[in-house]
Amino acid sequence: MSAIGLNHYNIRAPSPLLEELRDFYCAMVGLRVGARPAFRSRGYWLYADDQDVLHLTQTRAGEIREVGSVPTFDHVAFTCENFEAMRAALTAAGIAYEIEDVPLTDQRQIFFRDPAGNGIELNFGSKA
Repeated sequence: MSAIGLNHYNIRAPSPLLEELRDFYCAMVGLRVGARPAFRSRGYWLYADDQDVLHLTQTRAGEIREVGSVPTFDHVAFTCENFEAMRAALTAAGIAYEIEDVPLTDQRQIFFRDPAGNGIELNFGSKA
């Protein structure tokens, strides 16, 4: 038995940060809000094409999450298109980022953090 792919990842946050994260991932990563089952918790499912890849869930009453302190989670990576447009959008939004070129795989990568401090990696193919 083995994993055959990534289904989604989930971020839990209090309501104001939840809204900020939704807006951030839609504007800066290009995800879109899509269908979500009627769970008891409030939240959003964000989609890349037809796949829900990021679930945002509101924390429960009394639940405490440390924002900006990410002891084991380093980053999530997305396959992307249009490197220059993405870089321009991050620059225009005042978001600090780093660019890495990976000669062995002929990729360009952009690394930055979301409003909760989680790492994001965007991968662009050789046509970037």
